[in-house]
Amino acid sequence: MVAVIHDPDLEQRLIAERQADGSDRFDEVWEGVYNMAPMPNDEQQQLVAEFTTILTIVVKWQRLGVVLPGINVSNRRSDWQRNFRCPDVAVFLKHTKSENRGTHWLGGPDLAIEIVSEGDRTFEKLPFYGEIGTRELLVVERDPWRLRLYRLEGTHLVLAGESTAMDPISLMSEVVPLSFKFQSDVAVEQVDGDRPCIVIHSQEGSQQWTI
Repeated sequence: MVAVIHDPDLEQRLIAERQADGSDRFDEVWEGVYNMAPMPNDEQQQLVAEFTTILTIVVKWQRLGVVLPGINVSNRRSDWQRNFRCPDVAVFLKHTKSENRGTHWLGGPDLAIEIVSEGDRTFEKLPFYGEIGTRELLVVERDPWRLRLYRLEGTHLVLAGESTAMDPISLMSEVVPLSFKFQSDVAVEQVDGDRPCIVIHSQEGSQQWTI
């Protein structure tokens, strides 16, 4: 359900309430339009934590760059709060073209990860991510389960490959030394039923993680 609020006083009260209790953490502003995002469920938070942990081992601990579990990214040097998005996980390599402004990054991550929730607008973010120079975007869909890897061509993110439990193709990143795929014969136990596991493999050795 989408709610459109034309009362500026009510709008400001709602935003202030979300800021006060911390529920605005995942809110975004799209060209001046405030988008209120729901808090991620348990499964999404676990996936974010596990992707962040693995990327921290592979990228941060090797001093290749920084790994952030959620960050503001914008195309604006000033007045950035008029237009920003918040990927679930972001990787900025040491020689990234993007600039850390403290409150946000000006320019896109070298690798961004988005975990799709019901009713969210993940795929509507692709043009913005391409415009700000996001080199790769990994999208994790959950109903049904699917991995999609997008790669930057010019100013557009183009689908480079996808992996499902029925067709577990390995998706090789060109940004970080990892590949991603589903493994159909192993399931991860969840409160509301099992899900296929995601296998992350190092391109530089035998290390492998299952999440």
